[in-house]
Amino acid sequence: MNRRNFVALAPAALASANLALADESPRSRWPILAFSKHFQWTTVSEAASLCAEMGYDGIDLTLRPGGHVEPAQVAEALPKAVEAIHTQKLTTPMVTSGIVDATTPHTEAVMRALVAAKITRYRWGGFRYVEGKSIPAQLDELRPRIRDLAAMNKQFGLTAMYHTHSGATQVGASFWDLYLLLKDHSPNQVSVNYDIGHATVEGGLGDWLHTTRLLMPYTRGIAIKDFRWEQNAKKAWSPNWCALGDGMVDFKRFFVMAKAAGFTGPLQLHFEYPELGGADTGKKTSTVPKQQLITIFRRDLVKLKGILQEAGMA
Repeated sequence: MNRRNFVALAPAALASANLALADESPRSRWPILAFSKHFQWTTVSEAASLCAEMGYDGIDLTLRPGGHVEPAQVAEALPKAVEAIHTQKLTTPMVTSGIVDATTPHTEAVMRALVAAKITRYRWGGFRYVEGKSIPAQLDELRPRIRDLAAMNKQFGLTAMYHTHSGATQVGASFWDLYLLLKDHSPNQVSVNYDIGHATVEGGLGDWLHTTRLLMPYTRGIAIKDFRWEQNAKKAWSPNWCALGDGMVDFKRFFVMAKAAGFTGPLQLHFEYPELGGADTGKKTSTVPKQQLITIFRRDLVKLKGILQEAGMA
């Protein structure tokens, strides 16, 4: 199909898709997932049981070195993990992988295992800038790597979602750079996992509005966290992650925009503030009692559901 015919058909296709979505429940369009990074202190089975009890819709499973599923053992470990999650009536629409590009070790094995498990989306990323080197030149160097990964995803019927971080060396922190890298590819193969917390860090006043509009057509997943600027012990200002609703992220306005743009996909709730005693960074142990962790996880989940209700997404 040539571009002219595609453009002509696109509105009809979108209308058809919207009619189909109208018959789906909000939770199937925007499932709320617990990020298993914050449950590395326990097994997948217990994490799934706890998340079901708290009211999550599913789990974003860590499938990366040090995660709940190690890439080297993916063929054997992923089916067991997925079964444990599904036993609790939770979904597994995505995983967080360690894939950077098509040459990352075990990439093909991971893709085959995802297909077998009927998981179509995975979080991908990790590109970084080299200071002092031309930005356009570095973007040109990244394009073949993205092209090759997109080709693999097309072969396996998978969608990679590039996770956006904040920070001086992070490719994607500026958001326009990610747009330039992805715009010539189908978002069905390479897309964005839009982190609204990091987006607000990088553009708190108004730029996050522009980046939302820019990248939402390419976004297939949304990561959720909140923060506020604070001074550290050295009096330097830095973003500090905090409980949902206690920070600077304008979630209601963001979700209204996401819904208006036709976004559908998993919402991953992140907990990266220090009250979690190590669970915030994915450590295998936590200094915080389990019941206290559960209270925190449930509190932010209830807050998120309230925000989605206000935005018409629940």
